[in-house]
Amino acid sequence: MDTVLTEPELQQMECVYEKPDTLTDTRFHYCPGCGHSVAHRVLMEVVDELGIAERTVGVAPVGCSVFAYQYMNVDMQEAAHGRASAVATGIKRVYPDTYVFAYQGDGDLAAIGTAETIHVANRGENILVMFINNAIYGMTGGQMAPTTLLGMKTTTSPTGRTVETAGFPMKIADIVAMLPGTYFVTRQSVHTANAVRQLKKAVTKAFQYQKEKKGLCFVEVVSNCPSGWKMTPVQSNEWLVQNMLTMYPPGDIKVPK
Repeated sequence: MDTVLTEPELQQMECVYEKPDTLTDTRFHYCPGCGHSVAHRVLMEVVDELGIAERTVGVAPVGCSVFAYQYMNVDMQEAAHGRASAVATGIKRVYPDTYVFAYQGDGDLAAIGTAETIHVANRGENILVMFINNAIYGMTGGQMAPTTLLGMKTTTSPTGRTVETAGFPMKIADIVAMLPGTYFVTRQSVHTANAVRQLKKAVTKAFQYQKEKKGLCFVEVVSNCPSGWKMTPVQSNEWLVQNMLTMYPPGDIKVPK
């Protein structure tokens, strides 16, 4: 028999989670088990808790993140493929008192947007770049991305990625961390509750550093892609731990001295 709580009992219960106002009521369209929805929630929770929603502008480019403006209840701007950090730079320079973030996938940021990424980091633009790394082009058909692991099969590397034909996987966070304009560079993940908590701490720091005008903050999020990897959500998280995190280990890469 189901237990029905009375109104006084409900009022005494501690609320441990509620949807922040910075997320709309639109249901996420992402595939079951995808880490994008978790990353969205973490990002918007931080904006809500910092009380900066009215002064926050996000930029979403092409790829699985393209519909972010449907879910994030802040001012959003679309950008052409790979150009989100450049668009975010323009917004921040015109409105320096706003909090600006670019939300990009690996095919977007580390392939067609490589130049924008490197130069935005080198100039030390005072924005947050949130980089979702699932080692594949998720939306456009599961092609090989710059971050695809060696031996990993995709629609454009059906026998597995090789060094001879495609080079090594690109560790983009390590690259931007070497540039003087980056202030805070970290790599986190979303496959466990503790990992999500660590990501939230990193995003909070990034916005705080932006308030202090410290320079570029770069937060990589190692995520899964159950559909692109052709796995169940559980299998994809296990594969992430066994393979992705050995190539892309979580942790801070560049922190303030």
